[in-house]
Amino acid sequence: MHARYPKTVVIIPAYNEAATIRALVEAALKIVPDVVVVDDGSSDNTVDQLQGLPVSVLRNERNAGKAASLWKGFEHALADGAQFVVTLDGDGQHNPDDMPRLLAVAERSPQHIVIGARLHDKKNFPARRYYANQFARFWISWAAGYPIADTQSGFRVYPASLFTKITHRSVAWNGFVFESEVLIEAGALGMQSIAVAIPGIYPRQARPSHFRPVLDIARIVVMVAGRLLRRGMHPVGLWRSLNLPMAIEIAPDLAHAGTSKSPVLRQ
Repeated sequence: MHARYPKTVVIIPAYNEAATIRALVEAALKIVPDVVVVDDGSSDNTVDQLQGLPVSVLRNERNAGKAASLWKGFEHALADGAQFVVTLDGDGQHNPDDMPRLLAVAERSPQHIVIGARLHDKKNFPARRYYANQFARFWISWAAGYPIADTQSGFRVYPASLFTKITHRSVAWNGFVFESEVLIEAGALGMQSIAVAIPGIYPRQARPSHFRPVLDIARIVVMVAGRLLRRGMHPVGLWRSLNLPMAIEIAPDLAHAGTSKSPVLRQ
């Protein structure tokens, strides 16, 4: 499997993920040989859990947030000559075994961001987070100018070339807002996303999510509102987000979960 993805780098931002990080990295290494863990100033033994594994560890001296950790990982991947960058959350909510499905779509559509989408799997999704994510999805899709299946999933495959076109200034928000703003900025550059349906996973041993539905969604809305105001409310983007087909692939074993629109893969 390693020979299959020689120009792919996996980035895992990690903040106090001692309970889940080793198993996650071991599973990722079975698929992609170049795995980077960005320790975001953890106060537990997250880094110690990685001893003996062939993984690159980058460290923030203090807790700088997810955006700063991702930027550090992206810069490492670009310096390493990556073609694709896979991002996984460190809390075990993403199954690395799904990576080949996302990477297959990325290889067919190399100028798209590929997102592991969970919102179709409503029965396994905590209700509070499901509706918060749906609210954010409406706003971000409007600003990006096309319908996006899951704007809050951190399981993504990015074309590395995207990070030669955007900067810290063009994508300035931090924390969880960063991943939403990337989708909007990429859309402005003509790069859209394709979703691949994945199951929702919530490990019992994982620490509580760092995502705060009310506060973080409020920050996302403020960011989106600012971008929409600068574009005269982007009415074309609203029309497209409500009327264009959603680009999503659903595996046969997940088809029973259903989606609000028929699955379509745009090329």
